[in-house]
Parts: sequence; structure tokens; C-alpha cells
Amino acid sequence: MSSKTIAAFAGALLGSALIAGPAFAQNAECGEIQKTLQSRKELVAKANAASNSKKKMTPGEACALFGKLQSNGSEGVKWIAANKEWCSIPDAFAEGFKADHIKVSGIRTKICGVAAQASKMEAQARAQAQNGGGGGGMLGGPGLTGSLKMPQGAL
Repeated sequence: MSSKTIAAFAGALLGSALIAGPAFAQNAECGEIQKTLQSRKELVAKANAASNSKKKMTPGEACALFGKLQSNGSEGVKWIAANKEWCSIPDAFAEGFKADHIKVSGIRTKICGVAAQASKMEAQARAQAQNGGGGGGMLGGPGLTGSLKMPQGAL
């Protein structure tokens, strides 16, 4: 007999919906983690696709993606902790998910640190360019503006 059949039979015997109600609620609640897992799968696929692509993500884009992945993991860890017993979640799955979440958090910290540094360096380069260059160009050009002026006159 399935758990739904047993719960319905017990509910009918006792004349109470209290036993049948939680059995159906359990099935609905336990399936909720599937949304989180599907979202996580899609985020990981994006990260993998970006790492295999010729066009790499910027540090800012990677930071945002890993921020979403970390948020997803936090949601999953919280849900698993709250529903582990009720939904009979195996210890190995719960521990593996938590370990993966910790790993993602560490990677996110590193990537976002690189993104912040890159952003700071870009801002400094723009400020230098706006303040008259600051040198750095091989021919006395404007520095990090992305252009190089050719010397005028006879060569």
C-alpha cells in the first residue's frame, strides 16, 4: 500500500482529516526543494558555459552569477535543515549540499574581491585620463584611454 493509501485509510478509520492532511501536505512540501535544485542546476550550467566559452565573463558578471548561486545555496540549506526529518532527506545529500554551498561561498568571495579590484583600477584609469592622462603611453600619449596618437610630421 502507498503512503497516501495508508494515510487515507487511517483518516477514514479515525473519522478525522488530521492524519490524511499532513500526509498530502508532506508530499507537496517535500517537492518544494525541486525548484531550488532546478534553479541551481541552471546557474551552474551558466557558469560552466561561460568557462568553456571564447567570450569570458567579466569579474563583475561572475560575481553576480556566484552571488545568485550563493543565495540559492543559502535558501537550499535553510530548507533542508527545516524539512530534513519530515521529508526523510538522507544525511549524505544534506551534508553534500552544505559542503557545496560553503565551496561556492568561498569562490564568490574571491571572485567578488577580484571584481572590486578591477572596478577600482578602471575608476583610477578613468580619473587619470580625465585629469590629463598621467602618462603611461609609449609615445607620451594619454595613458589608458584605448587610443594611441601617431606622431605628426616627417617620419
